[in-house]
Amino acid sequence: MPKSPHSHLDPRQPLVVDTTKLPRQPGATRALKRVIPAPKDLGLELISVPEGSDVELDMTLTSVSEGVYVSGSARGEITGECGRCLNEINESFDVKIAELFAYADSTTEETTDEDEVGRMQGDLLDLEPALRDAVVLTLPTNPLCRPDCPGLCPECGVHFDDLPADHSHEVVDARWAALRTISTEPSKTASPQQDSEE
Repeated sequence: MPKSPHSHLDPRQPLVVDTTKLPRQPGATRALKRVIPAPKDLGLELISVPEGSDVELDMTLTSVSEGVYVSGSARGEITGECGRCLNEINESFDVKIAELFAYADSTTEETTDEDEVGRMQGDLLDLEPALRDAVVLTLPTNPLCRPDCPGLCPECGVHFDDLPADHSHEVVDARWAALRTISTEPSKTASPQQDSEE
């Protein structure tokens, strides 16, 4: 996916970083620590980071000859539902981010595709695509509340954890259902032996 939007970056956005105070001298560093609200749709269908929840960024910005190298971690909470039993999932995440943002008109910017490295817009860079990549790649497509979750009974829909060990449903062939009814009904006719006794 593209690493940099074509629209103009707004420095007031929480994931847009202004590198004005970072000298463009290779080796220069600057710490970036901030807590930002999670952007919309950060995750997958069954599990994601709740929109607006706190995401803690602990990053280091490093000047390199071709741009700004951003490395560090992002931490927060994820919520979702188990793919087997639909129980709620609440967990924390801690992902690593390592991304080069190339200066405009640098050799890297000119010789790489947009999906290979990020792009600077003047002194601004956008961390959102890198954060999305890091979070989404760590999330399971079929999340489980626990590795050995037994799921739900396909017949009655009750969680197997709440059912006895010998729980089962008798399967009856519909073609024989009428015979089962006959065999369980009490006989309405007297036997020949009973008639002779009377």
